[in-house]
Amino acid sequence: MTANDQTFIAQKIRAQYTTKESTELDALRKLDTKVKRPATVLAYGFGCIGALIMGSGMSLVMTDVGSQIGVSENSLPIGVILGTIGMIAMLLTYPIYKKILTKRKKKYRQDILALSEQIIKETI
Repeated sequence: MTANDQTFIAQKIRAQYTTKESTELDALRKLDTKVKRPATVLAYGFGCIGALIMGSGMSLVMTDVGSQIGVSENSLPIGVILGTIGMIAMLLTYPIYKKILTKRKKKYRQDILALSEQIIKETI
């Protein structure tokens, strides 16, 4: 290992233990994350639940799980209904995501624009 490699590794480890100053760019990134995260989390959760419901319906249609769990002898109609509900939930995920994101962008627009304008003026 050369001296340059040792210096690089030492600086990399040292950087992990030094405190970083919070800048306006960090504040802008946090604000951007604050806007996007709730919509993203809700979209993932809603989409996963829709996929699970659709998968349950598909299982009832394609297998004999319905008769084993005591739903009914002919679980096809129940499976089709569950699958359709799951598909509708998954199809609604993106419009819900966009609606929440648009609402949050409107709410935080002034703060983000002011902070970004301040950062741009400082760099010029």
